[in-house]
Amino acid sequence: MSGFRVAAAQYPIGRFGSFAEYEIKLTRWVFDAAGNGARLIVFPEYGAMELASLAGGEIAADLHRSIEAMQDFLPAAFDLHRALAQQQQVYICAASAPVRQGDGRYRNTARLFAPSGKVGTQEKRVMTRFEREQWRISPGEGLSVFETSLGRIGIAICYDAEFPLPVRALAEAGAEIVLVPSCTDALPGYHRVRVACAARALENQCFVIQAPTVGPAKWSPAVDENVGAANVLGPPDRGFPDDGVIATGARDRPGLVYADIDLSRVAQVRRDGQVLNHRQWAEQPGAGALPQVMQVKLTA
Repeated sequence: MSGFRVAAAQYPIGRFGSFAEYEIKLTRWVFDAAGNGARLIVFPEYGAMELASLAGGEIAADLHRSIEAMQDFLPAAFDLHRALAQQQQVYICAASAPVRQGDGRYRNTARLFAPSGKVGTQEKRVMTRFEREQWRISPGEGLSVFETSLGRIGIAICYDAEFPLPVRALAEAGAEIVLVPSCTDALPGYHRVRVACAARALENQCFVIQAPTVGPAKWSPAVDENVGAANVLGPPDRGFPDDGVIATGARDRPGLVYADIDLSRVAQVRRDGQVLNHRQWAEQPGAGALPQVMQVKLTA
């Protein structure tokens, strides 16, 4: 499929008294996006921290206990995403979550749910200072490009997008779209990720979709402040807007930001753009080796 509609969520962190309330919220967001024609829906980094509210106020107010307690609710949340993706025949990049590993460590993990029922995962590779020093979230492993009926998709979770080489590896492995779920608590952080998304779109001549958390969640020490706007970006080149901005949301306002994208433009600009950043990457001094990337098929 060459052209289709995407929806990037400017997502507020909820507080729930029951899992049914969470189910109602997520279902509404997915139905709204699908009802407006979106085939790909992107939710933000750490949006799943709202599940910690189900453990009660005392636990939710404790950073480490909240991360531990929310693990009990993740399987049901994943099942809900899978069911919605199949029911609405959409791809859903679920809000990322710190997921407990077999050795007891946590990794920030995003999941891409397909209409086929298949699921791909991408762990965050580089931790911010807050994740390292306070959350004690561990760096993830591996990079994946997901083969879908829409095109080839990679994921760079928030801070990962600020590093050129992992995203470049995704592009060389075939990614035409890079999803950037983000979570930033102040304007400088938001702009760092936003500028990085624009740079990744330029140098790899691809679409980049940023979806942030927005608004306050004072009950949570993990995601108490959230600042940002959704962005759908491309390279400033032939077939794209002069500034590369395809769509952008009103900052800090909950809602869905839509854009119609056409992957044939990626192929065209990589083949015959005003510049050829994607093709000429190796000509820059110190281009060096890139991380390996796994190909994951999410089609039926």
